[in-house]
Amino acid sequence: MRALRPSRTLTAARASGGVSRRGLLTGGGALGLGAVLTACGSEDSDKEKKSGSGSDDKAWSFKDDRGKTARSDSTPKNIVAFISTAAALHDYGVEVTGVFGPSKPVGGKPNPQAGDLDVDKLTSLGETWGQFNIEKYAALKPELLISNMFPPPNLWFVPEESSKKIAALAPTVGINGARASLLEPLKRYTDLAASLGADLESQKVRAAKSRFEKAERTLRKAAKAGGGLKVMAMTGDAQQMYVAVPDSYCDLNYFKDLGVEFVEGKKSDEWGFWEFLSWENADKYHADLIMVDNRSSALTEDQLAKKPTWTKLPAVKAGQTVPWSMEERYSYAGYAPVLEQLAAAIEKSKKLKR
Repeated sequence: MRALRPSRTLTAARASGGVSRRGLLTGGGALGLGAVLTACGSEDSDKEKKSGSGSDDKAWSFKDDRGKTARSDSTPKNIVAFISTAAALHDYGVEVTGVFGPSKPVGGKPNPQAGDLDVDKLTSLGETWGQFNIEKYAALKPELLISNMFPPPNLWFVPEESSKKIAALAPTVGINGARASLLEPLKRYTDLAASLGADLESQKVRAAKSRFEKAERTLRKAAKAGGGLKVMAMTGDAQQMYVAVPDSYCDLNYFKDLGVEFVEGKKSDEWGFWEFLSWENADKYHADLIMVDNRSSALTEDQLAKKPTWTKLPAVKAGQTVPWSMEERYSYAGYAPVLEQLAAAIEKSKKLKR
């Protein structure tokens, strides 16, 4: 899915009859997760709202996007989370003790999925797909585990084969990031952070929301002024180029609502997040601006430049590319710069001939 698989090489998967680690990740957020996780918690009635409440001396609960309610005798403090989830909570002043997923620097720069976290102060349970050190996790005495879902009910980066053991150690919460508007996970993480003690009226939080709303207006204006400009979101590996199916990704879905016109990739598998193209067919679609996956698992633009068909694309030749933060943290602080960057790229881009 969306999205966010660190490695997504599906060529090897089709060739071997299985799905490679990279295939799972690049293919969009749920390819490698097979079974529904058994979470500590219970399903509430349909009438129960998806909200949480709690304080240090009161029982805490939060109904997640699987319809499951995580419960605790008091507000969880010892939290473990997927890296971008931890980064989103940090923006609200909620800290975690452990993370899993890509957090190490990339090219000497902070990992884009880590946001403003000081990862050196956190315990990492694993960097890559399939890595999750259960012994380390248990030693942290976790009170809550949180991750994204692409799509539900699977928790992103929680290995299927270990999911029951992991779920038995602490309540879990999953927030959906697929086939929805970006505004939905942004709201859900705000609610979750508030339930965990965040002050939504703090100057930092209010300023981030204000900047996001301003960036939203800027992107809408830029998209309108650039009417007809075609934007393509993609990722790549050694074997293939993957063109995103916009409606499957909450950020692209939302950008469409703001007026951005996307190349519409056609889903190539049951998950429906990507159209797989051989590099020989990289020119199937015309795009005036290309959004390039910025995760550590994807080919960088320098690596893409070694693909002859990539360098011949009109947008590439014109220098009309922009990083795609496809696993950006779901916070207003995280997405405001993303909207600003895309708006600036659209404003600078020109419609190109094939």
